[in-house]
Amino acid sequence: MIKNLKLIFSPKNKDIRKRIGFTLFGLLIFALGTTIPVPGTEGAISNLGLWELYNAIGGGALKNFSIFALGVMPYISASIVTGVLQMDIIPYFTELKESGEQGRQKINQINRYIGIILAFLQGFAMAFTFVKGAGTLEYFKIALILTGGTAFLLWLGDQITQKGLGNGVSLIIMAGIISTVPKMFIDTFTSLIIDRTGSLFLGIIGFALFVLFYLLIVVGVVFEETSERRIPIQYSNRTASAYGQKQNYIPFKINSAGVMPVIFASVLLSIPTFIAGILGEESGFSVFVTKYIGYTTPTGFVLYIVLIFVFGFFYTNMQINPKELAKNLNKSGGYIPGVRPGKETEKYIKRILNRITLLGSIFIAIIAGLPIIFSSFIDTGLPASVSIGGTGLLIVVGVAIETCKQLESSLLNRNYKGAR
Repeated sequence: MIKNLKLIFSPKNKDIRKRIGFTLFGLLIFALGTTIPVPGTEGAISNLGLWELYNAIGGGALKNFSIFALGVMPYISASIVTGVLQMDIIPYFTELKESGEQGRQKINQINRYIGIILAFLQGFAMAFTFVKGAGTLEYFKIALILTGGTAFLLWLGDQITQKGLGNGVSLIIMAGIISTVPKMFIDTFTSLIIDRTGSLFLGIIGFALFVLFYLLIVVGVVFEETSERRIPIQYSNRTASAYGQKQNYIPFKINSAGVMPVIFASVLLSIPTFIAGILGEESGFSVFVTKYIGYTTPTGFVLYIVLIFVFGFFYTNMQINPKELAKNLNKSGGYIPGVRPGKETEKYIKRILNRITLLGSIFIAIIAGLPIIFSSFIDTGLPASVSIGGTGLLIVVGVAIETCKQLESSLLNRNYKGAR
């Protein structure tokens, strides 16, 4: 991959360098926006409390109550809603799903409309929760500013996708998360070495172990994201023993659902948190959420992990339909060696899919649960800003891998065309 990436500096790949530059410029605009607070709300948030999970997913923009405080999460929530509706719940959405590229564009447009509506509702709720003593008109103004921030980010994401490199919305989420990483390492260094209470040597060893452990987790996530289970297939009109015949197979990623199960679980847990924030911390419902639903409590943590497993299987089966896969394989004259076409193939694919989904769900549950365990159940003495593992790491690695693959594919394609 490194060798292919060197082609970026080739004179004939000037347009790719422009795309990379445009992408970086777009992410710079996003980074600057996260530091601009909503007018009249400076210092409104002193303690996130129940909103800590939302802030972590948004890359820390909520902490500043910036114009991008909502991020693109309303759009993600809308995508989840329409994704569920496509599962033969509403025929219109099912038809759009089966309409190819035109249907996907229509669904994407609907997601944006729903996302803007959700952004306004969430913005109004946040204004009511964090800005105390303001009037209805002031809350309305704050909600409009936050909604405008989300709308701008969706537009910026589209521009990056069209004129830059990679998926713009995913890159914006990744940029928000990465922006908190330097501070996390600085805070860890400060806590273990500068503000230490014990030996300097032990502090240095502790910081080195922290960095090593973090790097090992990154390597593990990369390995898991790139691992796949390959099911060999043959075609009745081809011979597998033919000279130079390339082996055909169906690749299934160990974690086909990606980070979506964690996002689904986080969004679902944020609903009672959202309601509790509106009702106030002293209400009975808020107290119940704090004691039993919050992911930092034992029951909330278990519920969080269970939801990750449930949504892992749910989203994987939503993305990959064994019945349709077996049907299409049979239509093309393909078959899995040793497995009868039709129902037996469907059962075989489903069994393989369930096994690898279980492994993938266990892995992402561990990664998503690590920061909660270390921050809430194990006293490490580190600041609250320090996180080991977590949803953010899964998102960053996944998006980085996909972006690098797209870049490498573009470079190889151009190099191939140039060679001809």
